[in-house]
Amino acid sequence: MISLSRQEIVQTAHSVVVKVGTNVLTAADGRLNSSRIGALADELVALRQRGKRVILVSSGAVGAGVGLLHLQRRPGDRPKLQAVAAIGQSKLMQTYEEALAPHGLYPAQVLLTSGDLIHRQRYLNVRNTFLSLLDYGVLPIVNENDTVSTDELTFGDNDRLASLIANLFLEPLLILLTDVDGLYDGDPALSGSRLISTVDAWSPSLMSMVAEKHSVRSKGGMSSKLIAARTVTSSGGVVMIANGDDPRILTKIFAAEDVGTVFFPSRRIPARKRWLGYAAAPKGTITIDAGAAEALLDRGKSLLPAGVVAVAGRFGHGDIVAVRVRGGDEIARGLVNYTSDEVGKILGLHCGEIKDVLGDCPYEEVIHRDNIQIYRL
Repeated sequence: MISLSRQEIVQTAHSVVVKVGTNVLTAADGRLNSSRIGALADELVALRQRGKRVILVSSGAVGAGVGLLHLQRRPGDRPKLQAVAAIGQSKLMQTYEEALAPHGLYPAQVLLTSGDLIHRQRYLNVRNTFLSLLDYGVLPIVNENDTVSTDELTFGDNDRLASLIANLFLEPLLILLTDVDGLYDGDPALSGSRLISTVDAWSPSLMSMVAEKHSVRSKGGMSSKLIAARTVTSSGGVVMIANGDDPRILTKIFAAEDVGTVFFPSRRIPARKRWLGYAAAPKGTITIDAGAAEALLDRGKSLLPAGVVAVAGRFGHGDIVAVRVRGGDEIARGLVNYTSDEVGKILGLHCGEIKDVLGDCPYEEVIHRDNIQIYRL
């Protein structure tokens, strides 16, 4: 865990990704709240004036479409949901453009599907696009491209999208603005629940604290924010969850006030491994025994065939696979040296036995330690 004060966080954060949810941006009737968007625009401009590189991940397209069409709730089927998003997206960007115009700042719309970040070259292209937009002095406003997303290419919610955008940059600050003050140790609706000011290290036990609020206007919840926090902090970034209903919340955060919940980074990892562990989609799964897990987690070793107990899915040389402990959770992802058929033939074998089975032994490791991203250390 890397310990930082709130003052150090806001002073050293060069790249700031702000994600704002639908419930913050819309009024009770489902229509966009123009005054709230105006206040948000003022604060984003102030951050840029402090020398920060700012990217906004904004929900609200579906909510805006729901409001424009006078619907009672989000559509349940994908074609109608995508149509409502198409209707609302233009209204959302128009509202941001009007809010930023008095400051002489232009928004740049960036619509993404997860496919844009799964493939390494497209991932790098997205990063370069953001860097170019920031160089031009505009405000990138990102949303999932709901109108073309499929089940295979959807992010699921904008919290995950925001975490992947944040991980494009070195040691970012991700601010998730929602309609509660932060992470509570119980249901925030109950008087006995306490706001947690700081989280030193992400733990699966945090998920037990989640009390989800169900909304007809939004998709994400606190659980998705915790998963986003895990993604970013394990890559060296800082995450804050705070109440976006406060029109001065960003001002308070950058004044180092004790608001919201701060998640500290657990470690710093290279950009390539950030993509490998969190943006790329695995082609299959390799299950390993407890001894191999200990070698990966505690001793930083490569994955050898002797520790593999099962293989699932179809993958080729150099594909990304998930690594799971037998009877447990996924602990890593990596670039595999062998095909799924080959792994199935050599699992449980020692290195000297690979040649006897395959006729050759091009690699001693199923996954080399330089090509693996560990989730827990």
